[in-house]
Amino acid sequence: MDQPTTKKPVGKVVSFGAIALIAPVLAILAASVWLAARTWLSSAGSPMSTNGYVAMALGIIFSTVLGCGLMALVFYSSRHGYDDIGYDRPDRPDNNRD
Repeated sequence: MDQPTTKKPVGKVVSFGAIALIAPVLAILAASVWLAARTWLSSAGSPMSTNGYVAMALGIIFSTVLGCGLMALVFYSSRHGYDDIGYDRPDRPDNNRD
């Protein structure tokens, strides 16, 4: 029996939908980098106090810990079946609500 032959594409073609999604995201990224650099350079003359550095460090640490904790809860919830459909199955051993 003959094997079906498939042609492999020479180059990968990017669809219009992918370009329509990627182009605005890159434009927003470029605008945010430009705005951040402009703001950083315009405020280079104003000093920050020690309290400002402490507050910024605590904010960064708290945000990072909170984000990691929430992601850990998402993975824990997914692994242990808390994201499953919530209905009573008669074959479950803990279904003794008589």
